[in-house]
Amino acid sequence: MIVSVAMDSDIEAARPWVEEASPTYITLVDQAHKLSALYNMVNVPQAVWIDEEGRIVRPTESGGSIDILREFDPALGGFPEEAQARAGKAKETYLGAVRDWAINGSNSQFAFSPEEVQAHLEPMEADQALAHTKFCLGFALAAQGKNEEADRIFAECRELHPDSWNIFRQTTEKMDIGIAAGEAFWAKVMSLGDKEYYKSIDMDGI
Repeated sequence: MIVSVAMDSDIEAARPWVEEASPTYITLVDQAHKLSALYNMVNVPQAVWIDEEGRIVRPTESGGSIDILREFDPALGGFPEEAQARAGKAKETYLGAVRDWAINGSNSQFAFSPEEVQAHLEPMEADQALAHTKFCLGFALAAQGKNEEADRIFAECRELHPDSWNIFRQTTEKMDIGIAAGEAFWAKVMSLGDKEYYKSIDMDGI
């Protein structure tokens, strides 16, 4: 079973994207980012594999996306063909791994052992946990129309958890199409230095 969850505090902003995709699987909108807090998610798309017993088989990782964002070419209005080809191949590899696991279960070469799961887990630090808690508070304040108080809380969230692109995108100015991909977003991307936007994952072919 595939469950897709949009990390968007505004359902109406997420709606056209969901409708355009016309998914045949369950699609939810997590306004308060509860899933991010539970599984230590910092970006989209990210994925967690959970087996029939409710046990994590692969902890939070990029859902097949690779770190090509800084190869964006403003003149093209997109990415070079070579970068697109690499990204497409990585996504196909990841989808193939998911299919393999769906068919073969624990015998899949892509399924981690409990020990491997533990080794790949990234524990949440105290400041990160506090950022998620404050995000819920900011969301509640915004829902009550207390936007100045909410913005102050959201600013604290960004400082506490600077690696969370989910928090950043939901608490900064958005474009007309409903996403935060303006100057502030690209400035943050370009300031990453050697840090990855999408962390590399442990899977052959990616």
